[in-house]
Amino acid sequence: MKEIKAYVRAERVDNVVRALEQTGFCCITIVNVSGLGGFSDPKKAKYSFEYVEKYSKVVKIELVCNDDQVDQAVDAITKGGRTEKAGDGIIFVSPIDRAVKIRTGEEGVDILQK
Repeated sequence: MKEIKAYVRAERVDNVVRALEQTGFCCITIVNVSGLGGFSDPKKAKYSFEYVEKYSKVVKIELVCNDDQVDQAVDAITKGGRTEKAGDGIIFVSPIDRAVKIRTGEEGVDILQK
């Protein structure tokens, strides 16, 4: 199993989620975050006294999938999120060693689509 974390422009999140759903992915987590440095869209970045740096509003999308679905997920996120301008975002893919469903105690890749 792999975990995919993508940081995308807030205004592109609907396109990304739609692309993931059309590819067959469900169980997606979406979190509003602030991006600093390379995550910032230079045209929309604002100065923050809290961060003492320029930041942009971005959305973090997380999902876990089978190893053989990673390329599909990355392609969907890329197609949905791309504007071809600085600040489009970044995708990270990491291994998942174990997944446990809290309610039932079930484990493994089968719990991802339930």
